[in-house]
Amino acid sequence: MKLTGREALAYFSKPDASRAGLLIFGADSMRVALRRQEVILALVGPQGEEEMRLNRMSAPDLRKDTASLSDAIRAQGFFPGPRVVFLEDASDGLAKPIAEALEDWREGDAQIIVTAGSLTAKSALRKAFETHRNAVAIGIYDDPPSREETESVLAKGGLVNVAGEAMTDILALSRALDPGDFRQTIEKLSLYKLGDESPVTSADVLNCAPSSTEAAMDDVLNCVAEARDQEIGPIMRKLQGQGLQPVGLCIGATRHFRTLHAAASDPGGPAAGMSRARPPVYGPRRDQMIRQAQSWGIHRLETALQMLTETDLSLRSSQRAPQMAFMERTLIRLAMLGKR
Repeated sequence: MKLTGREALAYFSKPDASRAGLLIFGADSMRVALRRQEVILALVGPQGEEEMRLNRMSAPDLRKDTASLSDAIRAQGFFPGPRVVFLEDASDGLAKPIAEALEDWREGDAQIIVTAGSLTAKSALRKAFETHRNAVAIGIYDDPPSREETESVLAKGGLVNVAGEAMTDILALSRALDPGDFRQTIEKLSLYKLGDESPVTSADVLNCAPSSTEAAMDDVLNCVAEARDQEIGPIMRKLQGQGLQPVGLCIGATRHFRTLHAAASDPGGPAAGMSRARPPVYGPRRDQMIRQAQSWGIHRLETALQMLTETDLSLRSSQRAPQMAFMERTLIRLAMLGKR
C-alpha cells in the first residue's frame, strides 16, 4: 500500500504495529532518517533498543546472507513488546529477499522497516511494499514542509500557543533550514518557552533561530540603510577585528539592498515583496527592512546597487587603496544617499 500527504504524516506519528513492513524512501537522507527514527520510536518505545527489541541490519549483510532478514523477524527476544528489524540503505538489488521476508511474515513477527534512496515508480523494491497486502510504502520528497507538518513538530515540542506573526516566521524557517536544523531550532524554542505560558512571538523565534553568516553584518547594514552614517565607523572597526573581509561585506551589502529593491518593486508593496524574499526574512528584522524599502524607494535603491557593483569590481581589481577603508567610504556614501 502506498501512502501520501496527510495519511503518510499520520502514519509516521502513529504507525500500525500489525503491519508486516514499512518502506521509507527519498533523495534527502536526513528527511528519511528523521521519519525512520519517528516510526521506530513509536513502535518500540524509548527502551526498545536497550531491551533488544530493535535489530539493525545493513544492506551488505543482507547481500551476504539473503535469508538473514527472514531469520531476524522470527527471532524472539528476552523482553516482551513489539519488535522491529531495521534495514538501512536498501536498493532494488535486495528487492527479492525483502519480498520473501514480507511473504514469510506472520503475526507476532518483528516489523520490517526499510529505508532507501530515491526510487522510481517502476522500482522493484517499491512494488514489493506497494503491492503487498500488509505493507506500506511512503516517499519523502524535497518539497517544503506543509503547515500541517510544521504544526505537528510544534505540537510535539509543546508549542501550541503561537502568535500569527510567529507562525509565519516559523513556516519561513521550515523552508529555509534543512529538517534536522529545523527540529533542533524547535527544540531550542521549546526549552526557551519552558514554563512560560504566553504566546510564542516573533522575537522568541528570532532569539532561537540559528545565526547566519549575514548576522555579523546586520548592524552596519542597518546603519547604512537607515542613514546613520556617524555609527558606521565604530562598527566597521569591530567587524574588521573579527576578521570580516571587505569583499564579503560588499557581497552582504549587495544582497541586503537587492532584497530591499525586490520588496520596493513588488506590485503588492514592500510588505508583500518582503514576504517573498529568499532566503526568508523573519521577526523584527522583517519589519525593519520593510521600513527601509519604503524609505529608499526604487530609484535610490537602483543607484545604491550600482555603487555596490562598482565597489565590488574595484575590490577585486589591483587598486592600491586599503580595501576596508575603501568599503567603509562606499557605505558612508550610501548612508548619505539615504538621507536625500
